[in-house]
Amino acid sequence: MFAPVKIAVTGSIATDHLMSYDGRFADSLVPEALEKISVSFLVDDLEVRRGGVGANIAFGLGCLGLRPALVGAVGEDFEPYRSWLERHGVDTDSVLVSELKHTARFVCTTDRDQAQISSFYAGAMREAREIELGPVAERLGGLDLVLIGANDPVAMVRHTAECRERGIPFAADPSQQIPGLSPVEIRDLVSGAEYLFTNEYESMLIESKTGWSPADIAAIVGVRITTLGAAGARIEVCGQDPVHIGVAAVERVVEPTGVGDAFRAGFLAGRAWGLGLERSAQVGSVLAAHVVETLGTQEYRIQTRSFLDRLAGAYGADAAADVEPHLAVPVPH
Repeated sequence: MFAPVKIAVTGSIATDHLMSYDGRFADSLVPEALEKISVSFLVDDLEVRRGGVGANIAFGLGCLGLRPALVGAVGEDFEPYRSWLERHGVDTDSVLVSELKHTARFVCTTDRDQAQISSFYAGAMREAREIELGPVAERLGGLDLVLIGANDPVAMVRHTAECRERGIPFAADPSQQIPGLSPVEIRDLVSGAEYLFTNEYESMLIESKTGWSPADIAAIVGVRITTLGAAGARIEVCGQDPVHIGVAAVERVVEPTGVGDAFRAGFLAGRAWGLGLERSAQVGSVLAAHVVETLGTQEYRIQTRSFLDRLAGAYGADAAADVEPHLAVPVPH
């Protein structure tokens, strides 16, 4: 029996406010007067979803039976969201609550052409830079891994530096913050990471902005995991041949947002269970399939038997047999 692995997930915590407009934005825009634009649209519906990469990954780990510690900054409006996460196995005691700002918020309206008008309010997320990991580690009796996800850039750099100073293994997952980071910041976030998570475009962007070659990156991180969308994922370790993992079958595609977060959660769960890299990625792919089939990043449900059946169907009976002793899906209360 493996001792519980203590994982802290740092990253954004946000709510998504999604609206739909049964018309075309283009019909209300006058090209020669855009500098004076002042329009409003009567929307048909509003969906408020829980999100943020840190919260999404922690939620996935919790659904697989782990107890990750979520580390990030929120506003006083966070309490209903906190309750939701706690019910799904996430430790929220290290979340900083701002006295001045609201929880980060993404507001988006989509028209019938799938054109979008959106805005992102960082709010309390900027205060994540004030969080120190030392008290988190002390409260939990140590940390085995810290995932450093997209967040306030200053916070990301601080958490990475602190992991190095304290000798805590960390996973680098800069994702959507990469375009706004300088080459120096990217190098600081990636160098020495136990795991580096990116999608294919982000992987190329890191190489372009830093001037690093794939061989350079392989030499400075433990494991490089690149998600490839419908083509699956690739795992690279210095001195070894790359390993490709195909996707798990999806019954129907509903909405892909949050798929990468679920993959990361499943992969890290597999590693926490002591599984190999390939098997862990297979767990991540099955969890990702649940998100593709669901509207919302945290609306899926895990059932032990069906999860194992999907794993066996995609990767063989041995995969399910390896995972079954570890998969203890909690029942939300």
